[in-house]
Amino acid sequence: MALIQAPNSIVMVRPWKFFSNPQTASDNAFQKTSSLSNKEVSKKAKEEFDKAVEVLESKGINVHVFDDFGEKQTPDSVFPNNWFSTHSGGHVAIYPMFCPNRRLERRQDIIEMLKSEYRVQDVIDFSGLEWDDIFLEGTGAMVLDHINRIAYTAKSNRSSEIVLERFCSIFKYEPMAFDTEDENGNTLYHTNVMMCLASKFVLICFEMIKNKKRRDEVRSRLEESHLEVIDLSFDQINNFAGNAIELTGNKNSYLVMSKRAKNALNKTQCKQIEKYSKIIDLNVPTIELAGGSVRCMIAGIHLSKRN
Repeated sequence: MALIQAPNSIVMVRPWKFFSNPQTASDNAFQKTSSLSNKEVSKKAKEEFDKAVEVLESKGINVHVFDDFGEKQTPDSVFPNNWFSTHSGGHVAIYPMFCPNRRLERRQDIIEMLKSEYRVQDVIDFSGLEWDDIFLEGTGAMVLDHINRIAYTAKSNRSSEIVLERFCSIFKYEPMAFDTEDENGNTLYHTNVMMCLASKFVLICFEMIKNKKRRDEVRSRLEESHLEVIDLSFDQINNFAGNAIELTGNKNSYLVMSKRAKNALNKTQCKQIEKYSKIIDLNVPTIELAGGSVRCMIAGIHLSKRN
């Protein structure tokens, strides 16, 4: 059951020319700038990335690493989970991206690797919807319950309900969309910064769901799915505690998050998680300047391996 939600294989993209993307800054309140030069920031990001891969592989997680040497000016390419996702039964989705320079992150070599190493039946490409100014940024915009087939989605300019409905009807998910608001009244840019759904538990900041009735409906749906609910605070979300992902390595369940995120959790929350998963905390402070954390860096592979 765990493998359905928590894959053993993932895709990650190594950044060579990383910096905080000016095109995404207008609606991503998590983004920060650095006093270091772009060259120094890039070097640190690459070092953090390589150490993260080393730790994940040491736990038996299969990591497919692709390089982005920066020729196309793609500062956010380290976050591949936004432009594609994979689904059991051999399905791959490609998504329409809000910022023009993020559209350049889509690459055929990753899709070809998936086809050659895993059983891919079809590739559904939604990216043409960018011409209609409607967007759905993959598993950043949607937090997917692969077991109960629910797509939890914070409404924003990066998650059009039109594309969400289309995705859900093709991939057989139930859409569950809601309005969000942080402590400053800002709409969240992505759902996966406020919510992480694992096989047996969920990390979520209910306070960020604007409408109380909708908040109660989301809570009920999670409880009906037999998930232990771990409620996060605004401050924990600001430290990326919601931006985590469950993976499987050597038949163990791991919750992978950043060191900063782990440090933001209290002892009770850590115990709740550790009933089901061992926590892996990766140190990625430079990469987090771009407004995303460990979950954003990982695109899970929910496909069957070829023999």
